[in-house]
Amino acid sequence: MPRPYEKIMKTSLSRLLGLLSILLFIPLWELIVRASDLPKFILPSPADVWTRFIKALNDGSLIYHTSITFIEVLLGLLLGTLFATIVGYMLAKSKTLEKILSPYLVASQAIPIVAIAPLLVIWLGDGILSKVVICALIVFFPVLINTIVGVRAVSAPLYDLMNSLRANRFQILFKLEIPASLPVLLGGLRIGATLSVIGAIVGELVDAEQGLGFLLQLGDFQYDTSMVFVAVFMLIVLALLLYGIVTLLERRFLKWMK
Repeated sequence: MPRPYEKIMKTSLSRLLGLLSILLFIPLWELIVRASDLPKFILPSPADVWTRFIKALNDGSLIYHTSITFIEVLLGLLLGTLFATIVGYMLAKSKTLEKILSPYLVASQAIPIVAIAPLLVIWLGDGILSKVVICALIVFFPVLINTIVGVRAVSAPLYDLMNSLRANRFQILFKLEIPASLPVLLGGLRIGATLSVIGAIVGELVDAEQGLGFLLQLGDFQYDTSMVFVAVFMLIVLALLLYGIVTLLERRFLKWMK
């Protein structure tokens, strides 16, 4: 069998197994609910969650709050990635700058984002801005590290080749350093995409009147556990969506690696 067909078969099989695991999980969940006879506010059945999902979808609340969280996540991801790539490139090219900033960057990672989220909400308000900044901060470090690793992974002979061709600084940047470091950078972006969702929820749980974090709190306060499950499900969908977008970017821009 030709190798391309083998690859297609393996991909199809892995997707089929993933789908089967989901299909098996739902009846198992239903069985546990029926066997344990737990009240709905502790463990709702899949049917209860589905009914709550349809209700929230029909009244527009789910779409509204999901869109708010998605905007926060997307803006935070873009902002964090932008600053991380700029700072990462500067640190990769300057050992002196790295020695100056590295202690502060490492120390900043010792502070949990949950600890500084209330401060950011106080300073920036309880609107979207504070959540965007929280998302950007949580995305910043993994993208920063991957940018540094990617830029420094460019081999010296390639620089010698570009210099022999009399390439200027911008040509070296856009025709060598960015393409060569892109695989590692996109790997960091894939991690940052999922972390950004966490950042948005942390900010919304601190203080918010909109977003999926608000729905989580509302479901908790009202003992509407089905609503909590719906909000968690939508968070998973957002994370998978962003992860998928980054994967598509990898396929689009890294064709030359195949």
